[in-house]
Amino acid sequence: MAGRAPRTVECVTFTVPVASRYPDQTLSLEQRAMDGRCPSLKGATMSLPNPAELIRQIATDLNAHLSKRGISDPRFIGIRTGGVWVAQALLKELDNPSPLGTLDVSFYRDDFSQNGLHPQVRPSELPFEIEGQHLVLIDDVLMSGRTIRAALNELFDYGRPASVTLVCLLDLDAGELPIRPNVVGATLSLAPHERIKLSGPEPMALELQDLSTAL
Repeated sequence: MAGRAPRTVECVTFTVPVASRYPDQTLSLEQRAMDGRCPSLKGATMSLPNPAELIRQIATDLNAHLSKRGISDPRFIGIRTGGVWVAQALLKELDNPSPLGTLDVSFYRDDFSQNGLHPQVRPSELPFEIEGQHLVLIDDVLMSGRTIRAALNELFDYGRPASVTLVCLLDLDAGELPIRPNVVGATLSLAPHERIKLSGPEPMALELQDLSTAL
């Protein structure tokens, strides 16, 4: 059914993690804008983190995480499409020339029979062995956790990794499965009708979508 396009907002720079700036994670972005804790324009345009700032923080936190676990020379894998963009930017920030693996988990999702096949599905590309490797799995937005579950299922079809470190640009704190990132740029809580989409790859920007306006 045709309708108005989802409302979007432009990305602005954040200098501190969102989770620390908004300790009450039960409030949606719209509610934060209304009570003055999130900058807004006439209550409609709300600030979202700048992906470049989040990538820099993730790079620092990931180095600390890997060092603590004694992991060196991990293999990096991005989940198409947004996770690949984040992974490319992260490798650049880390000044790491390692080859990047890519996963398309369309056939592995448990809702495949309900939603059908994405028209732009492409084969996964893993230019290295999975068996016995330490992996860094990267996605853009963690919501239900079903994409990550599908990615893990696909990876284990290739082999048994030594470990998997999950990195996400955003965690929307709406998990339907017990899956949490080891390293995350920011954590946000949205209203049921809100979604966040990453556009890119250059430059990357976050958009807030209001599904209620598209009905």
